[in-house]
Amino acid sequence: MSRWGGLLMKYRYVLLLLLAGTALLLMPGGSGGEAESGGTEAEARLEAVLSEIEGVGRVGALYSESGVVIVCEGAGSSAVRLDVTDAVAAYTGFGSDRITVLKMKTD
Repeated sequence: MSRWGGLLMKYRYVLLLLLAGTALLLMPGGSGGEAESGGTEAEARLEAVLSEIEGVGRVGALYSESGVVIVCEGAGSSAVRLDVTDAVAAYTGFGSDRITVLKMKTD
């Protein structure tokens, strides 16, 4: 029994970290920042602002740590794509290489 006790004392910090990590993984996540459409609050705010730009029309946004994808009706126009890219860059701080603006399919 002393052998197990010795091992537990030797690795007690490792075991404590593993236990704490497991507890954090099992906790329900998030602050509830989901918008009604299923996206994040940042995506909803971005969609609301972009839809106000002339020529954009309906808009959807996907915002992650690695970049932003915008789908909008007006993306067929290069001027609209540029305006949307500039607005997203100003909001997120991403460069234009991490922002993609695509034309929304028509129903």
